[in-house]
Formats: sequence, structure tokens, C-alpha cells
Amino acid sequence: MLFDERPKENRGELFDRAKEIEEIKNNIDRPLILLTGVRRIGKTSVMQVTLNEIKRDFILIDCRKLKENYGRRDLYALLSSSLTRRLDRLRDVLKKIHGIQIMGNSVEISWGGRNYLSLADLFDHLNERRLVIAVDEAQRLRGPLSREVREAIAHAYDYDRNLSFILTGSEVGLLHDFLGIEDQESPLFGRYYHEVVLERFSREDSRKFLETGFQELGVEVGDDEIDELINLFDGIPGWLAFAGIRYARERDLRVVAEIAVRVAQSELESLIKFKDASSGIAGRRYKAALRCLAEGSDSWAKLKICLEETEKSTISSSVLANILHSLEKLSLISDYHFLDPVYEEASKRLR
Repeated sequence: MLFDERPKENRGELFDRAKEIEEIKNNIDRPLILLTGVRRIGKTSVMQVTLNEIKRDFILIDCRKLKENYGRRDLYALLSSSLTRRLDRLRDVLKKIHGIQIMGNSVEISWGGRNYLSLADLFDHLNERRLVIAVDEAQRLRGPLSREVREAIAHAYDYDRNLSFILTGSEVGLLHDFLGIEDQESPLFGRYYHEVVLERFSREDSRKFLETGFQELGVEVGDDEIDELINLFDGIPGWLAFAGIRYARERDLRVVAEIAVRVAQSELESLIKFKDASSGIAGRRYKAALRCLAEGSDSWAKLKICLEETEKSTISSSVLANILHSLEKLSLISDYHFLDPVYEEASKRLR
């Protein structure tokens, strides 16, 4: 069902994206593929459909489960869970690895002590099989162990010819920062990667998506209502599915839009809370910057004036540059404009 908000697993559930799926499949033998795009654009669905079509073993690691400043125990628990889900396909490889125990239907990995298994050693052992290692929201690997993770990926890139990595990221700038392809200090400096960028649907495709979804539900929706949904959610498949299933139930566009904005506002408030943890001033200024941008401060000069009026204080150019750079890396804005109209509306409500 198109309006099912869960990630899709087969092509029959997915609308369009044939071009992107084929591009990934045609490059699957490369050591490193990035799959990027804004939030709710459908990266996880495209990755899962591709993995289920390539007819080779894979491991899917969902980094959304990692907390901020995760530790080694957190990382290995995530790896253990990912390997456990594929135990039926990888048991013969895993049972030979020192540092891994198979207990019934679960995989345990030693992250310390005499049986410690490093990530690089794990990849070397997995190289026995032609394998794709897919990492969803890989920018979440940034943190205390990020260099160790990069070193392990760089080692596999150079020596483990049977392994391919697919990394997805909604916060595209942070994903690129994590990899450090252009950073001379990064173990992955200078490595080639193939990037597949998921774009939002055209207006025509958005209409087809909504019409097909409503037909599946047996709900009749007029052209005017569909046009309004397209205007509200700007071709982003996750929002279109979110809105479609709720409009079929509520039949009130204002209610649907309100629910979406509240979801986005909650996510922005979590970001501000994270910034607050390091500095109360930083959190307050990020909130003010988002609100100023949403209200039309579409240039450096306008944004600086708006921030200073809000703060009743001068703000240095370096501080403003850091805020803009961070919001761009989070894939919230580009060139002073929001990439998602729902987050733009949510930013207006930040107080």
C-alpha cells in the first residue's frame, strides 16, 4: 500500500524510483555507495528494495538506534542485532569468527577482553562471502568511535574485495563530514564513492502517487484537494504518504497540515535541546535563526539583523556562519531557504 508509512521492501510496494534502484544495482560492485536526500524522501525504502533484488547476502545496520555519543557497547549491540537478523544466511561464516558466539538464534560479539573482535577483523572475516553492508542514517556514527569506524571501512575498501558498503544519510553534510573524503586527516581521504541522490517527486508524479494511494484505499478525493496536498508537501514521498492516510481518515486538510507541522516542530525542538546541552546560548540562537529564516530573512544581512534584533545583542559573523553551515549540513536549508515546507512552517512556531 502506497500510504503505508513503513519503509517498503519490494518494488510492488514502491512508487517509481526504478532509475535510482537500477543505478545502485549497476554500481553494487563498487566498494562505497552513498544514497542521500532530504528527510522522508524514501532512502530506506529504496535501499531495502534494492537489497532484496540484488540476489546476494547483506547486512542492514540501522544507526537511528544509536544514541548521541554512543559507546563501544552500544555500537556492538547494534552490530549484534543486525547480524542476528541475518543469522540464517550467515551462520556458516559467523560460527568460525573468534570473538563471536552463536547462542541459539542470537549473535553475541565480544567488544572487550581477550576475545575482543575489532571492526576491521570482523570485516575481514565477512569478506569470505560476497556481501553488502548497508548502513542506514550513517551520519549517526559520528562521535567518539567515528575514526575507528572510518578506519575499518577504509581497511575494507582497500583489502576486502568481496564487501560493498551502502550508506544512507538525511543529514547529507554530516554524512560527508563523517566520511571525510576531502579531509586529509581522514582514513577515507581521496577514496572514490558513487553517490545516488533521491530527488522529490515532480508535481505530476506527486499527483499520480496520491491518486493511486487513494484508489487503493477506495477513497474519492477531488482535484482541488489533491492540488492542495501537493502544495503543502512539495513532492516529498514520506510527507505525501503521511498526509494521504490521514486525509483519508480526517477529510480535513487543515488537520492534516497541523499534525505534520507538529511532528516537524517536535523534531526541531529535539535539535535545539541537543544544542542547549552544549550551550544555552547556542540553542537559543539556533531557534532564533530558524524562525528568522522561516519568516523571510533570505540573505546574510537580513538574517544578521533579525538575529540581533531578537537577541538584543551584536552577533559575530563567525557565529552566524557556523549556524548557517550547521543548518545546511543538517539538510534543513540551502541558500537561506528551507528544503522542506513543513519544517519551514514548524520553524515559525518556535518560541
